[in-house]
Amino acid sequence: MFSLIVSGGLTNPHRDTISAGRVFEHTDDGIKARYKPSGSLDISAVTSLPTLFMEEGTSNEVAGIGWISRIELRGQEYHLYFTIDPELPLLTNADIKALAPELDMIDWEFSRNHWAIKDVDLFRVLYRQKVTQRPAPTVFQLSQNPVNQKLISMMMPFSSDFSLAHSKIKTAIEAIGYECRRADDFWLHQHIMQDILELICTSKVVICDLSGKNPNVFYEAGIAHTLGKEVILITRHMEDVPFDLRSLRCITYLNNQEGCEKLALEVVDRLKTIA
Repeated sequence: MFSLIVSGGLTNPHRDTISAGRVFEHTDDGIKARYKPSGSLDISAVTSLPTLFMEEGTSNEVAGIGWISRIELRGQEYHLYFTIDPELPLLTNADIKALAPELDMIDWEFSRNHWAIKDVDLFRVLYRQKVTQRPAPTVFQLSQNPVNQKLISMMMPFSSDFSLAHSKIKTAIEAIGYECRRADDFWLHQHIMQDILELICTSKVVICDLSGKNPNVFYEAGIAHTLGKEVILITRHMEDVPFDLRSLRCITYLNNQEGCEKLALEVVDRLKTIA
């Protein structure tokens, strides 16, 4: 929940006025009843809300986030006293316009002086916007395709020495309704690294076999962690796990029939916990 104050012009950085007739315009009836019971403003409740202060407009007007500290009703106007939080980044109206659907704002609100309360987590919306504006990679392109909730990817060296582990894990995972793929299972791009990125980006969970200290798998595990994926680490020897990753749980296994069958069961158990 947050308050939205749209002013015809914020001439004072700590004070503004709103016509009583424009209080809680573009606000759901249920919210009006909550914050203005019996027609009287619940000052204690509204001053507890974070507030987005902005001028009318949709371009480079500067907006800020802060808190209302005092409210006075004088005739037909509410006088608002507030503080802009200096620890929070300033925004422009163009930024807010781009987020209007997520902030439950309509176009009319950008050109009318009013006070609204929105049933939206303001900080969550702004945080997500910040994340989506991360610098784009220059070496490869991140996939824009949605995550397949049933896709599990495996990152391991392309060697016959890993075929048994791959086969046992794949069979066990697919037996419980998931799809298990490695980058060599398909060919979408000319560069195999782009196929690996496609697989990591669209997978629900990424399994990384760190056996043999393969640098490619280390690189892929790092990408998966950076993208916030659920990662299951497996290895034949804990000595193969980089120091920085030893604080994370890692499944160890023996590279024989019995060992790989046991590995598959442990991977499935872990998958059921996190997926």
